[in-house]
Amino acid sequence: MTRRRVAVTGLGVVATCGIGNDAFWNGLCGPAPEGDRVVLDFDPTPHFGSPKEVRRSDRCTQFAIAAADMALEQAGPLTADPTRRGVLIGTGIGGIQTLEDQILVMHEKGARGVSPFLVPMMMPNAAPAAVSMKHGFQGPAENTCTACAAGTHAIANAARLIAHGRCDVVLAGGSEAPFVDAAIAGFTNMTAFSSAGISRPFDAERDGFVMGEGAGVLCLEDWETAEARGATILAEVLGGASTADAHHITAPSPGGKGAITCIRHALEEAEVEPSAVVHVNAHGTSTPLNDMAEAVAMAEVFGVNGPRVTSTKGITGHALGAAGAIEAVAVVLAIEKCLIPPTAGYTTPDPEMPAIDIVAGAPAPWEPGISMSNSFGFGGHNGCLVIGPA
Repeated sequence: MTRRRVAVTGLGVVATCGIGNDAFWNGLCGPAPEGDRVVLDFDPTPHFGSPKEVRRSDRCTQFAIAAADMALEQAGPLTADPTRRGVLIGTGIGGIQTLEDQILVMHEKGARGVSPFLVPMMMPNAAPAAVSMKHGFQGPAENTCTACAAGTHAIANAARLIAHGRCDVVLAGGSEAPFVDAAIAGFTNMTAFSSAGISRPFDAERDGFVMGEGAGVLCLEDWETAEARGATILAEVLGGASTADAHHITAPSPGGKGAITCIRHALEEAEVEPSAVVHVNAHGTSTPLNDMAEAVAMAEVFGVNGPRVTSTKGITGHALGAAGAIEAVAVVLAIEKCLIPPTAGYTTPDPEMPAIDIVAGAPAPWEPGISMSNSFGFGGHNGCLVIGPA
């Protein structure tokens, strides 16, 4: 079967540096905020029919619905049959705020006090289910739950649904709202967070990540369908890949072995040579082992004179299962703006790290070309996307 081309026709983003494409982009190119990367001034009300619906949706689902609405608004009126419209939204932990709240209720008031909406609000598939119901998308509505690679995996899998003819439109991305006491304590006690509270991807002084939250959603569409309805095509998803380190529950495999394989598989599916990639939005979490493994992997695959590299987590923080989707939005906007946003927090090169061409200090002008977005999660989950200009 001939593989169909996959167009990006809409973007939606809720991020700590801005809500909506313009605010998000301006935030990526501005100074890094201080402290936890929490989404401020988010009002879910316009995206729901009533205050009751808002109360019955976890913050994770609220983010996803808002981002999906933005992506659909930009995409314009769709023509695909509802049964050929899908929703794939990833998450690392789903409705953990609801879960923590209701555990406290049970402790204080007993089992009868627990909300009957606990399960439908906390389940990881709540976001794609809610989006599909709101917009009447009757094709596949699924959740990918692969830690920090979830958003990237969801987009890659959604692109395949279109490429192989199952769907004509898929809303794809990731959402996360992890700022609850138990999660913060867990990450703190495993020493994953930066003790200085600073995200410094690839920097010699990096000492852990700064947590973020939010959602990113891309409207993916069969290229010919998008052209026929006169849609503005923003970019093209050329391919993607998923591999497992099969090494350790949190640490990357030595020498970035799993990442190397994932990058190569993504390039193979995209039918792209490594030399053709000119920009990488790196996973770049600001953790010592992860950044080193990713740098080794990029150096191994791309060699000297490799692509320009940035990690937007210096601004957004690490939004866990939403990170890859938010970063995919950043790649498409970098293509649109002809600028690569800088890696905030990067000031001192690591002398032990292979040389990679890190964009730092200010946005870098570029001739938009084939780009990659990397995501590597706890559990050894690796995900890579290859995105090209329209």
